[in-house]
Amino acid sequence: MTEIHQGSCLCGEINFEITGDFQSFYLCHCTHCRKDTGSAHAANLFSGTAKIKWLSGEKTKRTFTLPGTQHCKSFCTQCGSALPYYLEGLKLLVVPAGSLDSDIPLKPDSHLYWASKANWDDALHTLPRFEKRPVKK
Repeated sequence: MTEIHQGSCLCGEINFEITGDFQSFYLCHCTHCRKDTGSAHAANLFSGTAKIKWLSGEKTKRTFTLPGTQHCKSFCTQCGSALPYYLEGLKLLVVPAGSLDSDIPLKPDSHLYWASKANWDDALHTLPRFEKRPVKK
């Protein structure tokens, strides 16, 4: 059965639907992904067969390709949220996992570019966990 996933940006200007299955799910720690997410890693789903349909707001979507690389980032020009993009040369749809509103049927397959990880990205799973932002006194 073909899966259908709904997604959107933070401000709600852009909505999309992805029809098809994801073949992989990677957490990428390369310096490019850390820069464009502002985080320890990017969390991206990949599909060579899924199709994307922009339901609203496609005109506010922009895509940046880092010169001399295959590194891309699509985003909403209103709120900056990461959005899916298609890598023509690799024939791959790349979907930022956090852009999906529906549950993801996969768990991450692996970490990529682990040697490039941030120096503070060690043993994060051992840190305390809170349901919401703790209040410091």
